[in-house]
Amino acid sequence: MSDVIKSATRAAFGKGLIKLGQERDDFIVLDADLAAATQTGKFKAAFPDRFYDCGIAEQNMISIAAGIAATGKKVVASSFAMFAAGRAYEQIRNSIGYPHLNVIIGATHAGVSVGEDGATHQCCEDIALMRTIPGMTIINPADEVEAIKALEAAFELDGPVYMRFGRLAVPIIFDDDYAFEIGKAKTLKDGNDVTVIATGLLVNEALIAYDILKNEGINARIINMATIKPLDNEAVIKAAKETGVIVTAEEHNIIGGLGSAVAEVVAENCPVPVLRLGVNDVYGHSGPADALLDEFGLRAANIVELAKKAVNLKK
Repeated sequence: MSDVIKSATRAAFGKGLIKLGQERDDFIVLDADLAAATQTGKFKAAFPDRFYDCGIAEQNMISIAAGIAATGKKVVASSFAMFAAGRAYEQIRNSIGYPHLNVIIGATHAGVSVGEDGATHQCCEDIALMRTIPGMTIINPADEVEAIKALEAAFELDGPVYMRFGRLAVPIIFDDDYAFEIGKAKTLKDGNDVTVIATGLLVNEALIAYDILKNEGINARIINMATIKPLDNEAVIKAAKETGVIVTAEEHNIIGGLGSAVAEVVAENCPVPVLRLGVNDVYGHSGPADALLDEFGLRAANIVELAKKAVNLKK
């Protein structure tokens, strides 16, 4: 595995901002005293006149973003997911969501893979919160390539976007010619025994699980669902009809996240068993990121276990 290239999606966020800053001058970046961690500091170094540090005041940062966006400019507002989605929820809802402004919320350090920062910073509730805001687009990229392409796509969208980035370096899955489209899922592996719908860093784990399952005679369909909202309902319904069972995998609470979104679509359109892999409605705690992913059962082996259970439900 020494040849596997890894990169954190938060680092891709920083790279993507630099690339976009060189191509266009119609946006401003805001941060809440975390520019080194969120990687917006790279944009600050390159374009100091287009960057503003709002201090440890996330609610104020979102209000400033709304004011600037109301003048017609695009705004990127960044902080840790816990503070961007949690602390500033009301400002996002009322000042950005309600007037449907062009603000991209770059939320880094999501999930338990934040690691040693502990439960107060390990946000596993942000997707659930953002899903409740009408008109909010939610994107959770799987790797560096998808993160940059998703950021570029978000700039072309009309309305608010919540982008979820991780702290942990993860394998780069996609090539540079990978085509990303908001609201469209990508089938990475085809199969007819069970569908695994994964998002974020669980996409790589799902691909590992695919090989394990294949060796055991189970053909799994692996779908990368980078856009949580709007969900690709067509891909979900098609998978439900063609494979009969679905497993979802996410680094988020099983309540309100990808699993909930998929289950809602399946229940209304093509009822089949949906087994959800995620954080089981508990808080995280401090520890090395990889150890926490093992402890909370967010690994390929856990996907394999649920996939086998799902297949058995068809017998």
